[in-house]
This record gives sequence, C-alpha cells and structure tokens, in this order.
Amino acid sequence: MSNPLDKIFGLRFLAFGIAPCRPGNPEKKRPGGWKRAEKTNDEKSSPVEQQRLEQEQIEDLGSIWRTRGKHAIHCLTVVGQVEGHVEAPQGQKTTKYEHVIPQLVAVQEDPRIEGLLVLLNTVGGDVEAGLALAELIASISKPSATLVLGGGHSIGIPLAVSARHSFIVPTATMTVHPVRHSGLILGVPQTMHCFEQMQQRITGFVAAHSGMPEKRYTQLMLHTGELVMDMGTVLDGRRAVKEKLIDELGGLSDALAWLYKEIERG
Repeated sequence: MSNPLDKIFGLRFLAFGIAPCRPGNPEKKRPGGWKRAEKTNDEKSSPVEQQRLEQEQIEDLGSIWRTRGKHAIHCLTVVGQVEGHVEAPQGQKTTKYEHVIPQLVAVQEDPRIEGLLVLLNTVGGDVEAGLALAELIASISKPSATLVLGGGHSIGIPLAVSARHSFIVPTATMTVHPVRHSGLILGVPQTMHCFEQMQQRITGFVAAHSGMPEKRYTQLMLHTGELVMDMGTVLDGRRAVKEKLIDELGGLSDALAWLYKEIERG
C-alpha cells in the first residue's frame, strides 16, 4: 500500500533536482537514499561551459589556453610585479611565477599548442623568479614571441628578450637600471660581490638573447644624467629597437603574423 507522503516528498525531490530512490532502480541508490542530478559530458563540453572555464582562466591566471585563430597559440600575460618567494604587499597587481611555470611546461608538452605569445606590461620584481621564467621561455622549442605594452622595466627586460622574436609598441618604455635590494643587508665586501654576480647574470642573459652587447647594456644601466635620484636609462619603443635591445617595432597583429609564419615554416 503506497504512502500518501511519497507524492509530496517526490515532488519536493524533483524541485531540488534530486531523483528519489525506487526499489526497482538500484543504480540510483546512495547512502542517503537519493541521488543528486549530475552534469552530463555534453553539458560539461557545451559552449557555455567552455566559455565559463576560459573566463575563469583569464581572471585567475591572466592567460588564454589556445586562441581560435589560424593556429593554436597560447597567450600569456606578465603584468604588474613579478612575484617570487615573498608575497607582494596587498593592493599590488602581481604575476605569480608558480602560476606561470606550469603553463610554460604545458606549452612545450601539449602537441595541440603551436606557439607562444607573451604580452608584457610589468614594473619588474623578483630577480630569481624573473630569470627563471625568462630561461623557461627561451628554452621552449616552439615558435615564441614577446610584445612589450606599456612597460617592460627592470627584470622585465630579460623576459622581453627571452623569446625567439621580440616586439614593442612605440609608446612603451623599458627602464634599464642596476639591481637593488630592499631590507637588511650587511655592509661588507661580500655583499657587493653578490650584487655584482647577480647583475652579471642579468646582463649576460640580455646580451645573449638580444643584439645589445654587454658593454652597451652596462653603460645604459650606470647612466646618471637621466633619472632623478637613481641611475639608469629609460628607452621608448623606437630607441629600444635602435639600441638592438628589441628586434622589431610593432603591435599585436605583427607579433601574430610572425608566429603564423614561423609555424607554417615548420
């Protein structure tokens, strides 16, 4: 004999997207006596769901996994401060290197990704984190290009020259200056030697991945007649190309056209 409450609870179950358990339907049984409605594979792969996942990736990581253009290119943005072993103060926009490193590994390993485009608008940041990302980008075997937008300052310079080909827009700037340290340091000769070694690592990488010699980079870095209360040189887009720090003056379409050409060349 059926219980008159079955209909009431059955309606309530269906209203909340829950399938009531029936004796003749054992695959739906669960410890609680009911089963929540789950998303099917078709729903997970629907355009709306894919769009939602892509939007989350842009908000969380600042990247687009694969563009929908002529070729599949991974777009990576490096903005704000490059954050390393220590978290930046609250309120600062940062690029976390622990988010970027797995993406670069995936670009190299995923056969569906044909190229890498790195968009830069950074004030610099942690030296070791910046160099680590620059070395990873330089070691990718697939076609890669960087585009400096707004600024590519300090440790952003090694990142800007790390790809196979580099671009910069005319209004962007790049500040070349010596490494600096915030916090407690010891006033001993060993400290200065450590700073010199750190600077040599940066200078050597830039010279190896651009057309600017180490001597010229050092001259721009130690220049004292341009910056107020600091030493160094600010290069705009055209001057960065003239000094052979950046390969070419151009924008997004130029960078994508170069990547397409390199991909099709094989």
